[in-house]
Amino acid sequence: MGAKKIYQSPEFYEKKLSCVMERLQIPSYEYDWTRKTAYVKFQYKGEWYQFDHSVEKANAAGKTPLSYGTDVFAQLVLALEDLARMVERGIYDLSRWIGEMRYLPPVIELPECFQKMGFLGHELPTEEDVKARYRNLAKKMHPDGDGSKEAFEELQGWVKDCLDYLQTNKD
Repeated sequence: MGAKKIYQSPEFYEKKLSCVMERLQIPSYEYDWTRKTAYVKFQYKGEWYQFDHSVEKANAAGKTPLSYGTDVFAQLVLALEDLARMVERGIYDLSRWIGEMRYLPPVIELPECFQKMGFLGHELPTEEDVKARYRNLAKKMHPDGDGSKEAFEELQGWVKDCLDYLQTNKD
């Protein structure tokens, strides 16, 4: 005899997730499930967070044995719904609950030359990233376009500094 499906259809929980994220005022999120796992990833106050769950985790907890990734997805959505209720009732701020679920590593402080080229982020850009950004910015900053000679020369300096930094700090 095959495993029994415990929860409703994935479409039901997709709709419920949409409502929960709206209640939490989270416009940017994504989700997925496989045969045995599921996740919900969302952006809150500029940071990404991820809730993930699996059949293995659920069964290790021993409460409700699961067999399907869609049931795991349903549990994630229901947990988020519980969080939304607590936030709405003023019991806790969402930040307090999701602090340990941060998805991306902390933002690193990039050298100024990278920042001036518009790089922010979680990891150092590659040479290819710098060159691609240079091509895009050069179109805007070149005197033949909407830029000026000074702006274009500044850009060339930033690119040189970035590439020098990457060469000096190779692994």
